Amino acid sequence: MSIASLKPERVWKNFYALTQVPRPSKKEHKAVDFIEKFGHDNGLETYRDPLGNVIIRKPATPGMENRKGIILQCHLDMVPQNNADTPHDWEKDPVDAYEYEIDGEKWVKARGTTLGADDGMGVATAMAILEAKDLKHGPVEALFTIDEETGMTGAFNLEPDKLKGEILLNLDSETEGEIYVGCAGGLDAHFSFPYITEKAPKGFKFFKITVKGLRGGHSGMEINEGRGNANKAMARALVPVLRDLEGRLASIAGGNLRNAIPRECVAVVAVPAGKAVDLKEIINYTRDAIKNEIGSVDGGFDMFLEPHAAVRVMRGGVALRMAKAVLGCPNGVTRMSADVPGLVETSNNLAMVRSNGKAIEIDCLLRSSVDSAKNYLAESMRSVMELAGARVEFSGGYSGWQPDMKSPILAEMKRVYKQMYGKEPLVMAIHAGLECGIIGATYKGLDMVSIGPTLCSPHSPDERVNVASVGKFWDFVVKVLENAPKK
Repeated sequence: MSIASLKPERVWKNFYALTQVPRPSKKEHKAVDFIEKFGHDNGLETYRDPLGNVIIRKPATPGMENRKGIILQCHLDMVPQNNADTPHDWEKDPVDAYEYEIDGEKWVKARGTTLGADDGMGVATAMAILEAKDLKHGPVEALFTIDEETGMTGAFNLEPDKLKGEILLNLDSETEGEIYVGCAGGLDAHFSFPYITEKAPKGFKFFKITVKGLRGGHSGMEINEGRGNANKAMARALVPVLRDLEGRLASIAGGNLRNAIPRECVAVVAVPAGKAVDLKEIINYTRDAIKNEIGSVDGGFDMFLEPHAAVRVMRGGVALRMAKAVLGCPNGVTRMSADVPGLVETSNNLAMVRSNGKAIEIDCLLRSSVDSAKNYLAESMRSVMELAGARVEFSGGYSGWQPDMKSPILAEMKRVYKQMYGKEPLVMAIHAGLECGIIGATYKGLDMVSIGPTLCSPHSPDERVNVASVGKFWDFVVKVLENAPKK
């Protein structure tokens, strides 16, 4: 059965249509065209800004003209991740989504790739509201931003005079029954180790070290689960190989997105032929140690060795300095919130380590709800990397979204949810980055909250969305629109 026929069909048919449109971050122009055409086809006022953000407006239904305008906000891009055994051209191929069942619950995921429910479910929900003829609501605007996943470029460059609504519902959260009122800020870190290459010394043999089988995941939502980091795992093997065996590094490639916990890493090394047995022992020891440490959290982890054809190697000690720096660099959760139980305050995702023939480039994403803590973590990382001889650059910093517990729309949504489901929703802050804080800096005074259906393992091929939660999320959004505060 096609996911387009799942209930509520008006949401799922739009989500299915979206899965057929390639939309990786920074290359989501086809999705921009798709949503712009959708607005025009439905006879709605549609505006596309020079960057690619799209705003679609729908007038209030009769009798609801006196309600405050609500902005439904979501992002068009998605994280493009696929398993190594699942070839996928992210600029051409559709996502192959299907329904399945776990313990009596129905879910939807994709075959071997990310699903794009982050934030495709938000987009599909906004589309369903825009095209519906049977709903009651005040003035509605839908804001579809671009490039949320790799820099929030759309939100940062939003024009300051286009939105008219007073309330913003961000549709990008990932647990039904929770209302988010705050999020962490972020900072991008880039470190570079320049190198030159040369022929390997005579008598050296080449091998490829592969790290794979890790779960990966969202570097904000799942950074606290103790999941393995492929780049850190590789560094644990490389340090003794390069230091104790006098090995040489030819190349390294680990991770490919700054906000996804790296699942795989591959390095090519050369060691003296007489030390090949020692190399195998190091790899086996490192593999077994990591397996024992991460246990059932990342039970699919593997590290193995294969012969490799001869290539050029990096000259001097740059590779060892890089490996030591990666090994010593803070990664994962560095501090939990002292004010919100269970909430991560500060973390780093050591996301990408890649050589390109001229330099080893390392990219990280730091998050924190406390700016000073974020800056302290950045300086800690700078210290490690500069001591190792790296070039250091920080960019794309933004502050978190501060909660407003007196928000009028929050109070109304709590009342509506309890009326619908007999219990109050949880009011939460989130460690992941949302666009609310950035948009709120441009449109000061917006009353903002974030909601969504239940998603698991976004930013990885294990991403899935709970079918029943989509129905509850849809019903809740509809009821909130019906009960929008009066002007």
